[in-house]
Amino acid sequence: MEIIKLKPIGYVKNKIKKPRFGSFTHEISEIIVNKKFTKALGGIEDYSHVIIVYWMDKVKDYVIAHRPQGNPAVPLVGIFACRCPQRPNPIGITTVKLIKVRGNKLKVKGLDILDGTPIIDIKPHWPQYDRVIGGKIPDWVNKLKF
Repeated sequence: MEIIKLKPIGYVKNKIKKPRFGSFTHEISEIIVNKKFTKALGGIEDYSHVIIVYWMDKVKDYVIAHRPQGNPAVPLVGIFACRCPQRPNPIGITTVKLIKVRGNKLKVKGLDILDGTPIIDIKPHWPQYDRVIGGKIPDWVNKLKF
């Protein structure tokens, strides 16, 4: 298989210094985009939500199967059946509320990543692509901390 090279477009700045479980709903973060990409943000302010794609750079190894959050009340599942960080390619995504855009900086609410995490892409939230009607999840997901 071909090797894929990714380059960060920026990084996140926030108060989250170490990994934790639980809700990030009220966390405010600033995404600092490389100044050469400032014009690429044109029009993003017209959206209420954006999807942040990031590289979990603190993850140093991956697992094939995992018990999410180490919770004994949930089953051991394959890494692709959970949102755990220990992935072969530690890519994460989170949909966040866009609060403000100023130059090359985006202020967002609800981002669940550590301070300094590299950002690899930003996408606008489009309901026609990103909404699932009638979706289902396994019962064990409701036993996790959010």
